[in-house]
Amino acid sequence: MTNIFKYQVPSKLCFRTGNPKTDKNLKIEELKKYWILRLNLAPAKISGFNTCSSASKGCAAACLHTAGNPVFMPQKTLGRVNRTRFYFQNRAKFIAKLLREITNHEVYCFKNGFKPVVRLNTTSDIPFEIHGIFELFPNIQFYDYTKIKKRALKFAKGLYPKNYHLTFSLNESNYDDSIEVLKAGGNVAVVFRDKLPETYKGFKVVNGDLHDLRFTDPKNVIVGLKAKGLAKTDQSGFVINA
Repeated sequence: MTNIFKYQVPSKLCFRTGNPKTDKNLKIEELKKYWILRLNLAPAKISGFNTCSSASKGCAAACLHTAGNPVFMPQKTLGRVNRTRFYFQNRAKFIAKLLREITNHEVYCFKNGFKPVVRLNTTSDIPFEIHGIFELFPNIQFYDYTKIKKRALKFAKGLYPKNYHLTFSLNESNYDDSIEVLKAGGNVAVVFRDKLPETYKGFKVVNGDLHDLRFTDPKNVIVGLKAKGLAKTDQSGFVINA
């Protein structure tokens, strides 16, 4: 593939700390045993490549607020764009580097008494299962959110490796898909505007803002998340008024 978008091979792809969302478990005593390694890629199409094939207009609008002239982009966004272009334009080298970093994370966790966790889609929705990564690390817990119905249903039916957990995400255009996932026994993340209800559409709601370790959630529930940032002003239907 022609390298139409410039990138540099980053010194590292993944990070263990620095994300307020994934670091929340470190404040909960019974969840301090988990240590998350996360991969942040650029969401939707802001890198020139689409990392969220089933993104709706509502969720894309909430993500794309960082898009614009690279001169004015925060350094964090520039890094995500660079890593994304690396993935799409030099896939073999990217995966080799990713596997080394996951291996190092596993060694680090075992040496320090942690249970290793990896989230590869912190800001993307790429089917990393096509690379056979989960099978290579049976002692690591992997997890993601997805808006790709086929992936969510495959997980609900127990067709993924046991060390991979997926939560489907509701948006303004996939309501029927979400119900299908719930009926299949899966979990669905829902963004609520003001407060989290106890139930939604007949399903129990758990507080997804307490931590990000979705693999510890009960089965067949709604994972409630409060609207944050630009999502607070969403009128597309992506954010639910409970």
